[in-house]
Amino acid sequence: MEKYNCLIVEDEPLAAEILKDYVDMVPFLDLVAVCHDAIYAIDVLHQEKIDLMFLDLNLPKLKGFDFLKTLKNPPQVIITTAYHEYALKGYEFNVVDYLMKPIALDRFLVAVNKLKQPTAPSPTPMTSHEKERAFMFFNVGKKKVKVYFDEILYIESVKEYINVVTINNSVSAKFQMGQIEELLPKDRFLRIHRSFIAAKDKIDAFSATDVEINRKLLPIGRSYKELVLSIIEK
Repeated sequence: MEKYNCLIVEDEPLAAEILKDYVDMVPFLDLVAVCHDAIYAIDVLHQEKIDLMFLDLNLPKLKGFDFLKTLKNPPQVIITTAYHEYALKGYEFNVVDYLMKPIALDRFLVAVNKLKQPTAPSPTPMTSHEKERAFMFFNVGKKKVKVYFDEILYIESVKEYINVVTINNSVSAKFQMGQIEELLPKDRFLRIHRSFIAAKDKIDAFSATDVEINRKLLPIGRSYKELVLSIIEK
């Protein structure tokens, strides 16, 4: 999985922390730096390969749009602001998306997934080792827990939480099933039921009604059956 190097330019500590948490959740995003003003951001852009910039407009010293005007070859930009009136001007700069604060996770995911559309720029290539050991962080209490994709057996939805069951343990995090499905690489994982996502390479056996992973039977939902069986049987 290729990754996009990201830069957050945000002077509000809480807003910056929320964006940082969201970026950490997305497997194809890699946070390079968090800048509290445009001057610092200019320095980072000169030193690092940045593919995507989350840009607040109401910055100290140099405002967001004025900052963009100074950049000859800016990265892709997602605007973050609390002011509706800047939306039209934002699209004059050909931004990827425009996020209103407070930013909800589902809206954030819609914005960053636009990067994966055919017209989006190419991300920074990953090393072969990074491709083999792709991972994401889950918020568990006050900690962020790293989970490697190749260790996940399956994911189960339990009310507003998900249980990520791995080879060695399980991690419980607050996530909607649709959100985690969007974040997982499609070549590795398959939604088999409204409450279950299975790791394709961990399926030991299957029938018309369920799949077996590590001696655990997971049901195949009626509405998922045709697609699931067609993919597994390939």
